[in-house]
Amino acid sequence: MEDLSIQNVNLETSENLERHRTEGFSSSKALVVRRGDPFRISLQLKGRPFNPKTDSLRIKVMLGRLYVVMPVTFSRKVSSSHWKAYFDPEILSLQNLSIFISSPASASVGFYRLKLYVFTQDGQRSYTYGKFMLLCNPWCSEDAVYVPFEDQREEYVQNDSGLLFMGTTRNLVSRPWSFDQYEPGVLETCLNLLQISPQHQKNRRMDYLNRNNPIYISRVVSAMINCEDDRGVLKGNWSGSFKEGVHPSTWTGSGDILRQWALTDFRPVKYGQCWVFAAVMCTVMRVLGIPCRVVTNYNSAHDTNKNLVIEEYYNEKGEKLNNSNDSIWNFHVWVECWMTRRDLGSGMQGWQVLDPTPQERSGGVFCCGPAPVKAIKDQRIDLFYDIPFVYAEVNADVYTVIVSKGRVVNYSKDTERVGSLICTKAVGTPKLQNITGDYKFIKSPTSTLTSRSSAISEDSTLRRAGLSKGVLVFLSLDKAPVAGEPICFTVKIVNKRSVAKVMKVHLNAQAKEYNHSPSDTFWETNGVVQLAPMEVKVLSQQILPAQYEDVVGDDLINLAVVLEDIDSQEHILASEEFNIASPNLLIQVADENFIMRNKEQTATVIFTNPYSQPVSGVLTVVGAGLIPNKLQFRMLPLRPGRRVEQHITFIPSMVGTKMLQASLTLTNINSTIRGFKMVSVNRA
Repeated sequence: MEDLSIQNVNLETSENLERHRTEGFSSSKALVVRRGDPFRISLQLKGRPFNPKTDSLRIKVMLGRLYVVMPVTFSRKVSSSHWKAYFDPEILSLQNLSIFISSPASASVGFYRLKLYVFTQDGQRSYTYGKFMLLCNPWCSEDAVYVPFEDQREEYVQNDSGLLFMGTTRNLVSRPWSFDQYEPGVLETCLNLLQISPQHQKNRRMDYLNRNNPIYISRVVSAMINCEDDRGVLKGNWSGSFKEGVHPSTWTGSGDILRQWALTDFRPVKYGQCWVFAAVMCTVMRVLGIPCRVVTNYNSAHDTNKNLVIEEYYNEKGEKLNNSNDSIWNFHVWVECWMTRRDLGSGMQGWQVLDPTPQERSGGVFCCGPAPVKAIKDQRIDLFYDIPFVYAEVNADVYTVIVSKGRVVNYSKDTERVGSLICTKAVGTPKLQNITGDYKFIKSPTSTLTSRSSAISEDSTLRRAGLSKGVLVFLSLDKAPVAGEPICFTVKIVNKRSVAKVMKVHLNAQAKEYNHSPSDTFWETNGVVQLAPMEVKVLSQQILPAQYEDVVGDDLINLAVVLEDIDSQEHILASEEFNIASPNLLIQVADENFIMRNKEQTATVIFTNPYSQPVSGVLTVVGAGLIPNKLQFRMLPLRPGRRVEQHITFIPSMVGTKMLQASLTLTNINSTIRGFKMVSVNRA
């Protein structure tokens, strides 16, 4: 009889993908499994049957030049710290063997190779067969990224779409984003990112060994998302000129960025800003199996001199000046990843801040974190990593200074403005979750708000008010500004003295990007107000759409009022920074309760022009798991108040809840209109 040999090895890909909750990666045509849980392979033998008394099998698992060889045993007892292979006791055929391979819960992440050895009385034969990709496992209680709640694992690992919060606390903007982790090529690119990193290029063996630790992985990824020190994914650009690449606001998901990076031999993709850096990092971490969510910090301080003070300067006309190296971004976006921190002892496990936007160096490299959120709240600046920097982003004080003719004429201090709202997408629903209380001690409890809710805390009222020895001034918007409508606001002046006052009033509006000082004034008005003793006067003002539409677009507005006491020459200021709420695209899906995989569906995208002028642009429709390639349509000039509809067809390729999103980039106004629809796809 012919001697024993292996005719075929089956990696049982479909079964293992389902067992390891990696079926979304089926487009990669590879075996993708999670550490700490066994996966099954089948051997079809030829020649004589397998004889357990005289024959044996060994399996060699290789990661680069690292390897482990394990015998295949009949004992199902596995270890959380060692590789193990054992025969499936439920399939005892000696002609077709079923084997489970179990990895440690602390195994390194990466591309692995399998090699099988057959030992008989006549000698040894080896068979190299196949590869598999090993990821972290938040379902495994012994993994450092373990999350105990299924709904959170689904949200922070498996969900391939989400919302990024932008704008201001006055007018929250929820931007849809497709994380695209299951799109073709994304899995491979995320693992290649680790191979391209300087750590791997410098010492491959140590890099492979360190990849067992999510702390190490997260620092590598944080640095590799930007390209300041390496062949990273994205090039940042805050100049306002994007001719050599893509405007950051144009991106709708991570897949296009990661694919472009891979297809251009890992040359940086142009361009990104904070929300793009964070969203792409979220994709990479979710692919690697590390729970991750995108977080927005409103009024985020960049404290360059590390004194926990941010200075803002205005002149006597209410113009905001660029006189300081410090800055406050109206919003800044980073990520949090969930992991234990055995390096810091007990109490620091859980959410960790990581920031891939290149701002400051950490260990000589442009990266940030992981910084435990608990350590930030407790001001544990002695712990790793980068806690002082993140603490300042959410806690710095703001000094507002009025200068006139080269001298300071007034200043005020605000201790509540920075970090006034810190939020992320809520679990399982397209709403905002307020997590400010996780980062700092606040007076009111945190809550969950809808994505379009106003979230004004006490500091906003204080910031919009100016106080002198005898006069108060309040600046308040009558309602949240909406595109196509006048910006209506009120200036309230209170004379607290028993003597009359004559005040000069300067009102000023400037456009600004979320992270920049404002540009030149686009609207202003001046006047004189006479106040009787103890009198209160209210001034109503408005800025017309024709005055702001061409200037502002998706940017923000810095609005300020400065009062000057003619007698004492004392100055007081009140200010507000806000965005204009853009209209939404409406998406309607036909028969939305009966959407089936691999069955053609129809949808309609609807836009009504709210602006005071005709608009034209390009409509883009995307949907991971719904549309394989983006759809684009050119919209001809649409007169004010008119409505346009665009019909599309699509064939869903994945089961589950998917996001269909549309964006209309206007050509004559600096604005992009967005909308999204969550679609539930069922099996046919």
